[in-house]
Amino acid sequence: MNGLLVIDKPAGMTSHDVVAIVRRATGERSTGHLGTLDPMATGVLPLLLGKYTRLAQFFSQAEKHYTGTIHFGFATDTFDAEGAPAGDPMPLMQSLDELRTLAAKFHGEMLQTPPVFSAKKIQGVPAHKLARAGKEVRVKPARIFIHDFTLTSLAGDEAGFTMHVSAGGYVRSVAQELGQLAGCGAHLSSLRRTQAGVFTLANAITIDELKQGTPEQIEARALHARTLLPEMPSVTIDTETAGRIRNGMAEFSTAPLIKIFEGPRDLLAIARRVAGSLVQPIVVMG
Repeated sequence: MNGLLVIDKPAGMTSHDVVAIVRRATGERSTGHLGTLDPMATGVLPLLLGKYTRLAQFFSQAEKHYTGTIHFGFATDTFDAEGAPAGDPMPLMQSLDELRTLAAKFHGEMLQTPPVFSAKKIQGVPAHKLARAGKEVRVKPARIFIHDFTLTSLAGDEAGFTMHVSAGGYVRSVAQELGQLAGCGAHLSSLRRTQAGVFTLANAITIDELKQGTPEQIEARALHARTLLPEMPSVTIDTETAGRIRNGMAEFSTAPLIKIFEGPRDLLAIARRVAGSLVQPIVVMG
């Protein structure tokens, strides 16, 4: 099976668990997710299947949208509700408006230090594996961009929020740092990803639907190939030109990257312009 499925991941399941379920449901071993969701988190998890796994490199900069809650009163070692308390409880003294003033600092371009318990790799090893082994972990700050971070409500010590952040941004780190500014500590208590790149919950299939569906029914839920990577223009070619693409180059477009289709939905290749309208395939699907 070749395509892209958007899964609505439930809480308590790792992204790798979802991949395993998709493999069993579809019979397609070549399957990978685009951007890890923590076990506690729910929502949009895009997966590439079959030959489409070759396209993963083009999705690496996808921005994310979230809703969730932040619990004030104490921080945790993982920056979320699954971690151990990192200090004594302290009362939240700020009002919602005061917290919103603090939250306004998290906007625009900034350096962010990822959590030690994260999938960030250090010399090829995920940081969380090193941390759980009791080893010292030093994660380097990364440059991110927060387009929007809005506190929407406050009930007791629990604040609701929405966030739109660039690739590589950690919502847990924002919760942790906001708690420090508030002077009482905080951690992420719930998180739901509502959008990743162009993929939304409206595109998503649930785990129950996966388990109950046949491979044919699941394949029918895969997104149409022409909706993927919308920033790239598309061209449709005939069989003769497809042969030239498979063997090297052809003339089509002056766009930096293009999608090349053989027929209505058969994605043949991603090509890069090398000179004028001459393009060279950099990923050939088959």
